[in-house]
Order: sequence, then structure tokens, then C-alpha cells
Amino acid sequence: MGVAYFLGRDPLLGAMVAAILTALVIGWVSLRWKQHEDNIIGALWAVGMAVGILFIARTPGYNVDLMSYLFGNILMVSRANLFVMAMLDAVVASLVVLFYKQFLAVCFDEEFARIRGVNVSGFYLLLLCMVAVMVVSLIQIVGLILVIALFILPAATARGFVGSVVGMMIGACVFGAIFSVAGLVVSFNTNLPSGATIILLAGSTYFVSLAAKVVQRRFSRALAGRSRSLGTSNR
Repeated sequence: MGVAYFLGRDPLLGAMVAAILTALVIGWVSLRWKQHEDNIIGALWAVGMAVGILFIARTPGYNVDLMSYLFGNILMVSRANLFVMAMLDAVVASLVVLFYKQFLAVCFDEEFARIRGVNVSGFYLLLLCMVAVMVVSLIQIVGLILVIALFILPAATARGFVGSVVGMMIGACVFGAIFSVAGLVVSFNTNLPSGATIILLAGSTYFVSLAAKVVQRRFSRALAGRSRSLGTSNR
């Protein structure tokens, strides 16, 4: 984004190019040098932020507020951006539907995928690029800092209600839509930042569902223990 500002281009276009290039670098280093993605992401994140700040500092007449990109502002999303996000969503969803089995094999069992003739490297890089594209598409909604939470929390919440990967993916989409709409309504009525409100609602729902699952598990164990005790006494 900093380079795009410096060159007088759309910052989201710069973010998209940088995200895809970063995803390819992360995948290439991970595949060739057998390094963990976490270490590479941390290094590229730090270097990328530093480079962006330097270019922003050198931008003549810079007067753009980056807060909307750091924390999001869903009310400032234009019709053009909505159209672009819809197109990106359609492309990513189509790729997931077409190559679901390949992605599943690459994520959970690379050796099996190679034996079955799947291009593991290609699909791994494609998956990283898809994640990068979705990160950029969500920047204006919840911001760069909170975008990872919108990736994790809906899926983690859905995981407590379903037992399959497909169910978790569908549930994550449903929960994500509910959190976004409900968070926008709450933020509008309370005059709070929309991105932070969406994430707070998503996090609260996740912790409530997690606590409910723990209580249900303990209640089931207690009920099973009581049934065994009654069976023993009857004998």
C-alpha cells in the first residue's frame, strides 16, 4: 500500500499485488527450503511493514488516513469495491468447488496426494494465493489488524456444530455473514467502529459456544455416570 501511495496508484491494488507475491514467496521458500510458514510470514510481515512506512514517509503531500485500512470502515466501501469483492468471492468459491478434493489432500496428507498424482506444489501455492486475495478483500471491512480474526472465528465457531470439513466451510460462511450484518447494526446504533464491533461479536459468540460445549460435555458425562450407577444398584 505504501508503494502504491508513492506511485499514485490505488492502495488496494498495491496490497493485492504485494499479497499475491508474498504468498508465492512464502510457498516457494516453504517448499524449497523446508521452512515453517510462521517464520517466513513473521519475517515478511516485519520487512513489508517497514518498507511501506518508508514509502509513505517519502510520499509528497501525503495526507491519507491509514486508520480505515488498519481497523476497517465498512461504510466507506464503494460500489466498485463491492463488485470487485463479489468477483473475487466467486472466483475463490469456484476454485474450492472444482478442486475441493485436491485441496483437502494437500492440506491433510501431502504424501497421499503425491501418490494420487496431485500437483502438491501447484495447489499449495494456489491455496496461499487464494488466502492472500481474501485478506485484501476484507481489509476495508475489518482492517488489516483484525482480518485474521474474521478468518479464524467463524470457522472455529462452526467447528463446534458440525463434524465435516464441508459443513465447517458452509457454517463459517454463514457465521461470517451473521457476524458482519449484526456487527454493522450494533455499530450503527451505538456509534462504534464497525470492524472492531464485528470481531468482538464474533469472539463473544465463539467463547459462548465453547463454554456451552464444555458444559454439555460435563453434563453428558455426569448423566452417563448416573446411569451406570443406577444400573449397578439395580443389579
